This record gives sequence, structure tokens and C-alpha cells, in this order.
Amino acid sequence: MIFASFWRAVKQLGDPRFRRVLFLGLGLTVALLFGVYAVFLGLINWLVPDEATIPGVGTVTWIDDLLSGASILFMMVLSVFLMVPVASAFTSLFLDDVADAVEDRHYPQLPRARPLGFYAGLRDSVNFMGVLILANILAFVAYAFLAPAAPVIFILLNGYLLGREYFQLVAMRRLSRDEARALRRNNAGKIWLAGALMALPLTVPLVNLLVPVLGAATFTHLFHRLDRSAPSGGTSPNRRR
Repeated sequence: MIFASFWRAVKQLGDPRFRRVLFLGLGLTVALLFGVYAVFLGLINWLVPDEATIPGVGTVTWIDDLLSGASILFMMVLSVFLMVPVASAFTSLFLDDVADAVEDRHYPQLPRARPLGFYAGLRDSVNFMGVLILANILAFVAYAFLAPAAPVIFILLNGYLLGREYFQLVAMRRLSRDEARALRRNNAGKIWLAGALMALPLTVPLVNLLVPVLGAATFTHLFHRLDRSAPSGGTSPNRRR
């Protein structure tokens, strides 16, 4: 079920709507990272004087230049860890486009889903981005003490977060929030495993940028499979609210 859903998502990567969401997500992500860097650099220039007097050395004028150069390296390293969470959050803003593309091709018999709405999507995206970033920052502590288990921790943590968020967003297009939450809880193990499958490519540069779109598509397929198998489910139109 999970691998079939993932493979279907992979085969649809050439869909123009998939590419549009991918490029929009990447563009907004890069713009945000540059914006954060500009603010960070401006803060350094504001806090650090152009020159300072060091006892035994004299007046030096290169401290702010040194810190500015170090800030470039810092932001490059930070972007490696922030790129995917931020891209995932932005992509969830356009999740309807990916899910619609999947349903148009594979589930044409279904009525049009209820859009999440821009503000609801923005709220969930901001919350998702915050949770992803905070959880991964806190995970660095675990990585330091449990270095050999770091890859497993990374995959399990991000698998849980990706699965929880993407499945909930996809399900809410056709179910109420409470129904979506109940379906997610009843299938927590499968959803976590699917999220872990999405988390694996996060460790591969460039490939990891496909994860947000692949995740949205995979969980759209997974939702329909799980919804059909739910005791009170089925794909009848009266379940699509």
C-alpha cells in the first residue's frame, strides 16, 4: 500500500502542476533564506562596531568583516537543515494543486474536493514549519549524545512529523478536521512508516527538495486507500464534505 502510493507519486513527477508547486516552493524558500540572512547580517553590523581597541593589540577594524564572513558560512550550513522544512511548509500552501493533480489522474470519479483555503493553509504551514524546525533543533542534542543512532532518530522524527502533517492536510480536503484526525490515529503506524519513507531522501542533497511534492502526492494516494478500508468510510460522495 505505502510503496504503491509512493511509486504512483514518483511516476507523476512530470505533471506540470507538480513542477509548478516545486518551483514555487523553492523560490519562496530561497527568498525567505536570503531575507533571514539580510536581517542577520544587518543585526551583526548594528551590534558590532566598525573598529575596536583591543589591549595589547591596538585598534582593529576587521572584526565586523570577520563576523560578516563567518555569517555567510553559518547561513550556508543552516540552510542545509532549514531548506527542506521551509520548503515543506511553503509547499503545503499549494498542497491542493498537487492533490487535485493526483485525483484528476487516478480518481476521476470523485467529486471536487473542498479546498483548504489560503488562510487555513497559511496557518497550518506556519505551525508545521515551526514544529519541524524546533523539533530538528532539539534533536541535535540527541545526536550529540547518541551519535551512532542519529540517522535512525532523524528518520523516525521527521517521518512522524511529515506523515502527521501531510496526511492531516490531505484528509481535511474531504473530511472534517475531527474525522481526519480519527482516521490518522487509527492508521498511525502506516502513516508513520510512509512518513519515514519520505524522510529517507531528506539526507540526499537536491533529491530532498522533491520530498514536499512527493509527500503530498503519496499521502493523497494513501488517504484514499485508507479511507476505502475504514469501517465507516468508502469513497461515496456523501463522505466528501
